[in-house]
Amino acid sequence: MGKVTGFLEHERSERSYRPVAERVRHWREFVVPLGEEDTRTQAARCMDCGIPFCHNGCPVNNQIPDWNDLVYRDDWQSALVNLHSTNNFPEFTGRICPAPCEEACVLNINDDPVTIKTIECALVDKGFEEGWVQPQPATTRSGKRVAVVGSGPAGMAAAQQLARAGHDVILLEKEDRIGGLLRYGIPDFKMEKTLIDRRMAQMAGEGVVFRTGAHVGVDVNVEELVAAYDAVVLAGGAEAPRDLADTPGRELDGIHFAMDFLPQQNRINAGDPAPVDRIDAAGRKLVVIGGGDTGSDCIGTSTRQGARQIVQLEIFDEPEENPDLSLVWPYWPRRLRISSSQKEGSEQHYEIETTAFLGDEAGRVRALATRQVRFEPGRGFAPVPGSESEIEADLVLLAMGFTGPVRAGLVDRLGLVLDARGNVAADTENYRTSCDKVFVAGDMRRGQSLVVWAIREGRQCAHAVDSWLTGCPSDLPR
Repeated sequence: MGKVTGFLEHERSERSYRPVAERVRHWREFVVPLGEEDTRTQAARCMDCGIPFCHNGCPVNNQIPDWNDLVYRDDWQSALVNLHSTNNFPEFTGRICPAPCEEACVLNINDDPVTIKTIECALVDKGFEEGWVQPQPATTRSGKRVAVVGSGPAGMAAAQQLARAGHDVILLEKEDRIGGLLRYGIPDFKMEKTLIDRRMAQMAGEGVVFRTGAHVGVDVNVEELVAAYDAVVLAGGAEAPRDLADTPGRELDGIHFAMDFLPQQNRINAGDPAPVDRIDAAGRKLVVIGGGDTGSDCIGTSTRQGARQIVQLEIFDEPEENPDLSLVWPYWPRRLRISSSQKEGSEQHYEIETTAFLGDEAGRVRALATRQVRFEPGRGFAPVPGSESEIEADLVLLAMGFTGPVRAGLVDRLGLVLDARGNVAADTENYRTSCDKVFVAGDMRRGQSLVVWAIREGRQCAHAVDSWLTGCPSDLPR
């Protein structure tokens, strides 16, 4: 795979970033590609490891050694065909996936894995540049009609696969543009939205019909939708945010969910007028509660808006920067990961719990009352005596993740059975819900997760729907 001795001859080399002072002045992507020759060199590092653990590390089971070898041999077009055989949207995963495949790479035993994500992104971007990515319409039509609800990566993947199987597919989205959280949750500096638009053009050429402004269960009658189609796929995501509802002062002005904040800036970047109730971090002392990707996105967005100060709070302890990989490889390690947004200027504080929001006379948040905590197995988080403190803030963003799908509307109207975690219940073989003709995939079924898991579930759900509609084993890959 690649060059037999490549991993001995070449060191790992990753994409670089534009300087902080430059990139915070705009909303465009700022990752600098390696270049074609350097990418081939990195592909040469893919060793003949015998058992490619990266396959299992990747939720869509990308055939990574195969396309690395093809890139090394300068057969990029064949490599892209291989990549697309398992992943509908490598331009998304090549930008925003945390790359569990790299953690599973055999070379990661020495902590210098193959730059799989970089090669993947370079491969698909070259494919679009060269015009290799074209619609793949079905040669025969089934006459079956499928409605896919939700146009995030799970819904897009399911819709594309079902259209290629010959079914008539409509993709319904409650917002005014297609893309789900890819469109309105991921900041433009991490993934520009033209990437979604060019995929939509391919999908339209394959027969997918897009319908925006269609909030199923609210302004679209869900019972009539199910009756009108041969199958319905629910891919509405896990949009119910985790809150601090019982924390004193939660009602103060200036405290918002991250997903009320991030979409506003994406809409402005797309040319929409700023809303009257815009949440603007300019000149603010911001506290972001939550240490994950969404919190990081809030930091990068606020930096570009001109926040005066940014503090990020995480309730868990600070991970090790270089954990002992021999204890966890090839599984995902818990390690300290400093995001590009965090590097642009913010403070991170670990093992901090917010006990109250403190307000001024006008009813706006002015500070957070906090204390240190320690996690104790079997007991949860225990406060550290004498650790109480205050953090100044006139803007607070809650980025603590999501608790599952929104139940009001679609879920409640269909009376769908939920699992123990509050997600729509369905297995990973048939993806069928408790409602006849209705299937579910992505975060709506598995809970908050990664874009690559959403693509996997959309593909597997499409395979199950196709088999159910035709009564025969599906030719679609899982």
